[in-house]
Amino acid sequence: MRALLSFLPLWRRHALRLLLGILLAILTLLASIGLLSLSGWFLAGASLAGFAGLYSFNYMLPAAGVRGAAIVRTASRYFERLVSHDGTFRVLQHLRVWVFSHLLPLSPGGLSRFRQGDLLNRLVADVDTLDHLYLRVISPLVGALVTIVVVTVGLTFLDVSLALTLGGLLLLTLLVLPPLFWWLGRPSGAAIAHLRSQYRLLLTRFLQGQAELTLYGARDAARAQLDSTEADWQRAQQRQADLTGLSQALLIAVTGLTVTLLLWLSAGGIGDLPTPGAFLALVVFCALAAFEALAPVAGAFQHLGRVSASAERLQAMITTPPAVQFPPTVSSSPVRDGGVALEAVSFHYPDQPVPALQDITLRLPAGAQVAIVGRTGCGKSTLLQLLTRAWDPDSGSITVGGIPLPAWDEASLRASTSVVSQRVTLFSATLRDNLLLAAPHADDATLAAALERVGLGRLLSGEEGLNAWLGEGGRMLSGGELRRLSIARALLHGGELLLLDEPTEGLDAETERQILDVLEEVSRGKTRIMVTHRLQRLDRLDRLFVLDEGRLLEQGSHDELVAKRGRYWTFLQQSAL
Repeated sequence: MRALLSFLPLWRRHALRLLLGILLAILTLLASIGLLSLSGWFLAGASLAGFAGLYSFNYMLPAAGVRGAAIVRTASRYFERLVSHDGTFRVLQHLRVWVFSHLLPLSPGGLSRFRQGDLLNRLVADVDTLDHLYLRVISPLVGALVTIVVVTVGLTFLDVSLALTLGGLLLLTLLVLPPLFWWLGRPSGAAIAHLRSQYRLLLTRFLQGQAELTLYGARDAARAQLDSTEADWQRAQQRQADLTGLSQALLIAVTGLTVTLLLWLSAGGIGDLPTPGAFLALVVFCALAAFEALAPVAGAFQHLGRVSASAERLQAMITTPPAVQFPPTVSSSPVRDGGVALEAVSFHYPDQPVPALQDITLRLPAGAQVAIVGRTGCGKSTLLQLLTRAWDPDSGSITVGGIPLPAWDEASLRASTSVVSQRVTLFSATLRDNLLLAAPHADDATLAAALERVGLGRLLSGEEGLNAWLGEGGRMLSGGELRRLSIARALLHGGELLLLDEPTEGLDAETERQILDVLEEVSRGKTRIMVTHRLQRLDRLDRLFVLDEGRLLEQGSHDELVAKRGRYWTFLQQSAL
């Protein structure tokens, strides 16, 4: 329950709209009670008057009241749904933005403890679940409380004892049933939230891994696990449905007992009337309508368990401390020349016993063209992640352009750094949108020039040009084209520091040669740090750094390392086999 407190300010942003929805809900309940009570009294009074009352009984005024209550109920119910759902959707809109804004600072270090499918489920399903708090808990509860007060006060004009009896039973029902079924429904609500996330995660893995599961004969076992989770999820939903039925059954039983009690108390007369007459129908129908107002509340608190579980899952995510904290503005402003220096840098990933980097020291002047080579898993990509502040080192210091890396504000660091990642993301959007990601204000001529420079000018040859749709529903790019697209983004971005993470991984020899030619061209005048375990054209670089098991073993030019006949020379011999 405490987890919900941090989300309540989002509801306060739309307090007037949501309050109007509650007022309209109250008006709808009161109109329904008035309609049913007045109709009962009118029919009973008309039957008692009979033909003899054609000229003495006022038929017009009650009929007008019935019609007016019906119109008010219909109109208020329509506008209540309109206003309440509009307010809820606005809250969900801001809630998603608010949750996502808390996720951004966590990436990627703080998010490493969450699986991607689980993150998506929390951002979508758990946020959607929070709309129950207003629609199914707060609004029905406030409406029921106001209805009890109005009904009790209204009946006191007929009979105080009947009014207090009905009001007391209504209030007792409101105080007992919701907390009881919240307590009973809390385990199943939490189970539904957990199993829903688990099922969607397993389903995503099952669909994405169809090829491997089929090839290795594990498809049936994965399907069995998926079916088992689904069965548990359905059982949890069944338990909550059973509780909903039980709550409605208890409410019907309490309603019947209350009406019976009111009939018994009214038998001796209502108020100053020795016989109850038509007012007996008014009291009975008023009681039935009032308990009908409690119907949503009895089962609503079952949803509170699910809402609380979703709120706790979201709270655990948004309260995760960021692995990296950026200052609001850069602390100093020396010349940013693209030079990089690492002094005794060590780092290990959380919950990993073996360090990823140990006591790394290297200094690169502005404009240096270097490569960091080594076997897969030796710490090369980790070093690039430290330079982009995806993580901070456990010890040692890093400076970029003469500024300590922790002193850079995020916007300035991102503007000064261009990255060609190993995995290139192709967004399902136009070619223009995929390029504007790196340079939002670039014109079409600049975008076209960047494509021509990296050898992707043929993408412009169609009628659509930069409007050509890429990704799902459009043209897919090959591995070489994706690498070129990433280089075009880096070129448009224009950072002084160019970081390349395995830029030729998975490419054939000819495409690799073309990519390296493009990289040599676009990196002139910039500081280039290339991480690779492939050893082609390294003789053209200024300096090479050899990593193994997180340690810097060798550094020097290609010729110096070959003459040394150390680890780099061994790599060359192995690659030649």
